[in-house]
Amino acid sequence: MNDQETKAGVATRSAVEELEHPRDTPPNQSLIGVPEPSPQAPTEAADTDIASMERRGFLRRGAAVAGMALTGGLGGLSVAQASSKLAIPESMKRLGDPISETSYGKPISFEDHVVRRRSDVVVNRQNWSDWSMTPLQNQVGTITPNGLFFERHHAGIARIDPAEHRLAIHGLVERPLVFTMDELMRFPSVSRFHFMECSGNGLTDWDEAGSKTVQQSHGLLSSCQWTGIPFSVLLNEAGVKPEGKWVVLEGGDASGHLRSIPMEKIMDDAIVAYGQNGEMLRAEQGYPIRAFLPGWEGNTCVKWLRRIEVVDDAQHIRGETARYTDPMPGGKWRQFSMEMECKSVITYPSGGMRLNGAGYYQIRGFAWSGNGKITHVDVTFDGGVTWHEAKVEGPVLDKNLTRFTLDWKWDGRPVTMASRAVDDTGYVQPTTQQLAEQREIVGFVQHHNGVFPWIINEHGEVRNGIA
Repeated sequence: MNDQETKAGVATRSAVEELEHPRDTPPNQSLIGVPEPSPQAPTEAADTDIASMERRGFLRRGAAVAGMALTGGLGGLSVAQASSKLAIPESMKRLGDPISETSYGKPISFEDHVVRRRSDVVVNRQNWSDWSMTPLQNQVGTITPNGLFFERHHAGIARIDPAEHRLAIHGLVERPLVFTMDELMRFPSVSRFHFMECSGNGLTDWDEAGSKTVQQSHGLLSSCQWTGIPFSVLLNEAGVKPEGKWVVLEGGDASGHLRSIPMEKIMDDAIVAYGQNGEMLRAEQGYPIRAFLPGWEGNTCVKWLRRIEVVDDAQHIRGETARYTDPMPGGKWRQFSMEMECKSVITYPSGGMRLNGAGYYQIRGFAWSGNGKITHVDVTFDGGVTWHEAKVEGPVLDKNLTRFTLDWKWDGRPVTMASRAVDDTGYVQPTTQQLAEQREIVGFVQHHNGVFPWIINEHGEVRNGIA
């Protein structure tokens, strides 16, 4: 598309000319949709070329018709006919709300439905050791607001006075240390954008449809800007002895949650976090400090951090033996599977929604990998027979949520749609069947990063597509 055709409304051709005769657009070209019957199924390379051409064609047509009244334009997107006179809204006839002297901003009341929800697929009889899920279907960008960030607690939410909190470093160190919060805040800090995901995200949807919405199926996932002190700074202050190969992190809640973490990860990119999205941690996120290990399962990011013990080996404590392990063939169990592998999901349209008739829609979703950056996302509309390349939107950050989109024209017929992602290590998001070939899918199985389908029926109703 020529730059002169898009800058501040400057165009070398009239809007009508561009609409009727868009440049470089083959006749009768449509947006990506369900592949039409043909003697030979299209190749992936051909699909990619078609997606690229069709996306450019749509953008040209969209720019040309901006500001014009449409009836059935944009590939069938229905837009109401503009009247000759636009009514003046009530909001222009009176003053708005006054500015408060002091306040903490909240979303407008029309968005009151956008909330975290406790797990309602696996229903617990108590609400201390439980989850609440992020409404991914309502998240429009890659940063999760603090009030919607998912929760996972083992003994409820601890509320700790920062003036009373202490962080100890001991064990195989030269100088055992105890820090107050005031002392910690004097140390060098960093701010980084990363996702966090519970290892149990998706555990209800392996071989049958347990969840109805993407909040239920993938809502133990959020992303934010983390601010804190590199673990390496504090451990260098204490002086790690040569035999110190692991650390044990302990939380200050009633569960006394413990995890063994290898020294390599701790000294690489782990931080003692006190900030989240520009403010101090919320109580449910571990205020006043928590561990944060980019790309690793959420249970390793111990909240309400109070103790760091340097040890010579993993301690095989309850949180890494009876819990947070994975069943394998032959009766064995996998321990210390901390990395959250490459994964993606379509959030629009997704379960519980309903399409408003055939025509144009923009597919939207998120991809992420605990091992690096997202490089590629494909979308299928026929259950994986053919795939179309989606647009990976920037910024593409290491170990962070990445947004993807794809322009699509629905013809009104049933569709089975899903996404698959690739990260910069070359890892391709697998199918559930491929995962089942390597692991024993039985019981409370975690680390589910399989391709996740949605089915759209002829009425536009979207539901979980797992058979």
